[in-house]
Amino acid sequence: MIRIVLPAHLRTLAHADGETVLAIEGRATQRALLDALEARYPMLRGTIRDHVTQRRRPYVRFFACEQDLSHEGPDALLPRAVETGAEPFLIVGAMAGG
Repeated sequence: MIRIVLPAHLRTLAHADGETVLAIEGRATQRALLDALEARYPMLRGTIRDHVTQRRRPYVRFFACEQDLSHEGPDALLPRAVETGAEPFLIVGAMAGG
């Protein structure tokens, strides 16, 4: 089981309280995780990644195990601690401005 922490605005949109827990079939990759998340919460489609290209939205970042995984390929394996549920996968809305 993989634990996912969504930012507050996406939790509200998905009607999810606290962490989301998902089971992933096969290899635990970002693509598999996001596919499972969007299947469970269809209202999140297009909010985390683009509908057409499936690329991460510019102001969305992924973190796990104190590492920024935002620039990892979508088919890169997630850290073992995330796969086992020991550590959560964090989806964070990045901030910009000056």
